[in-house]
Formats: sequence, structure tokens, C-alpha cells
Amino acid sequence: MRSVMVQIPNTPTSADVARLAGVSRATVSYVLNNTSAVRISEPTRRRVHEAARELGYVPHAGARSLRAGHSRLVLMPAPAIPVGPLYSRFLNELQWALGRLDYTVVQYGTVGLQGDEAARAWAELRPVAVLVPGEGLGPQGVGVLKRSGARAVVTLGPGRVDGAHALLMDHHAVGHCAGAHLYTRGRRRIGVVVPEESGLEAYSRPRLAGVREALRGTDAAVTELPLAYTEESAARLAAYWRESGLDAVFAYNDEYAMLLMRALQDEGLRIPEDVAVIGADDLMLGRLLRPRLSTVHVELPSGRELAELVDRAVRDPGAEPEAHKVLGASVIHRDSS
Repeated sequence: MRSVMVQIPNTPTSADVARLAGVSRATVSYVLNNTSAVRISEPTRRRVHEAARELGYVPHAGARSLRAGHSRLVLMPAPAIPVGPLYSRFLNELQWALGRLDYTVVQYGTVGLQGDEAARAWAELRPVAVLVPGEGLGPQGVGVLKRSGARAVVTLGPGRVDGAHALLMDHHAVGHCAGAHLYTRGRRRIGVVVPEESGLEAYSRPRLAGVREALRGTDAAVTELPLAYTEESAARLAAYWRESGLDAVFAYNDEYAMLLMRALQDEGLRIPEDVAVIGADDLMLGRLLRPRLSTVHVELPSGRELAELVDRAVRDPGAEPEAHKVLGASVIHRDSS
């Protein structure tokens, strides 16, 4: 039986890249790790990147972590709730900004795990930073993450957690803007949509409270309106509308507003003559509707600002945790109200 010799190519190294590019291994490291402390000319950077592509060279994340004393992995637990286009754009911008700072962003799903139990699962990956959307993480979970090597834990939600940096999202202000707007438009019997989807309570309850606060002490009445994000649920609510006597609705966000508007129009109700409608998030689709949808414009923090916060915390893990109020809110008045 004749044997056939198969030559297996060696894995390319940074030394191979350096030889092909005609530079030192240190220069290869500086270029491929996006090191800003060392000035390297653009032609040299191009030669290094071209050599790396030609050889199929990819830096070894584990080796880089050993040299740095920590990983460059930023973990973002996947939200357990439905997120809309506004939040998705924010996440995309954040991932891009962290990539520019030479971090690797990983979204991680923890189905069935919550709070501190989920934190232990995240810690197994040894991230250098963890960005936690919503509620659920407690001080114990923050401690677990830090003991595993996480230099920065950042929460995005309504409150602070001991030991973590916090981006405080004031959904109360969103509801307050919507309620005040409907009142100034002469509406006095105002419904507020509260989504029935699990996990949205952290956002919908503060928005409902904001409407109530805006109308406290006035002659207006507020009615809570549970609504699932289905055409059937919207049709049932619309069929009850004339009986309810409501003359306006803050529909939680633009997506629920568009769903409910169509159902109300199918019932023969005129918008805004019979029912004034306002959403939130200022989505493009709302501007394309007829009548065009009034909305609360929500200003999220820029992904670049949050990436810089993460980078500062990684560089100085002993610094006092920062807290920043974000989520600016302002009404955009259009035809529907």
C-alpha cells in the first residue's frame, strides 16, 4: 500500500508577518493591536495589514490577554425582552465604538438565568467588562464578576447597583412629556398603554407614572390600558374605545402606537379628531403614517461615550463608580395629536 505524504502548513506567526512586511515584530504588534501610544506611518500600517491578510494571520486573543494581564472581551448579555429599532441602533454604535478601542464585543444569551445566577455564567467567560441592560443584577453579582477579573461592570437601567457604573435611564420623563403634551392639546380622558409582554415593566411602569405625575392636580383622568403586541389584542381594545370615553392615548412607544392607530381607524374612529395618539422613540415609520404620528423623541447616550466610559473603567478599575443620567425626552408634535 502506497502512503501519501501531506504537508500541513504551519500556522502563520507575527514573525512571518514582520518578515513579509519588512518591519519588526513590535511594529506588527502595535499595528494589529491598534496601539495609539506609538506613532506609525500609514504606509507601514497598510503593509502590515496586507501581509497579515496574505498570510491569513490572526492575532491570538489568549496570548494577548496574558501579555496585558486581562482580556479585551466586553460581554453584553442579550436582552431578555424585545428591543426596538432605537435600542438596536444604539447597540450597533456601541459595538462599533468598542471595536475602535480594540475591544471584542460578545453578546451572550442566558436563557432561564437571571440576576446573580446569570452573573456567575457571565463570569465563566472572564470578560474585562460587562454591560448589563435592564434590572436584575445585584451587588453580589457585581462582586462575582469583579472577582473573576471584570474591571468594569456597567448597568443600563432605572437605578444604581453598588459597585457598578450606572447609566440611569429616566423613563418617567418620557411619560411626563407625553402626558403634558396631551393635556395642552385639550385632552382630559387619557389612556396609557402598558404592554403585556414580559420584561417591559421596567420601562412601562415609569412611563405610566410619568403621565400620572404630569396630570396630578388637573381635571384629567388617566386609564391604564393593558395591550399585547398583536393585531387581535389591538382590535379588542379598539372595539371597547367608544364605551371607555377616552379621547387620547399615550401608546408606550411608536410601535404600539402604530398597532393601535390602525385598529382604532378600522373601528371608524378619527385620529386626532376622536382620539389623539402619541408614541415614543421617533421612528421613521411614524413619520410615514397618515396622519403622521406625534412622538416623544428619546435621546440615548452615544455609543462612543459609553465605550469611553468602559475604557476608562478598564484602565482604572479602582476608580469610584460613575453614574450618568441619560435618556433625554422631548415631544415632537405631528398630525396624530
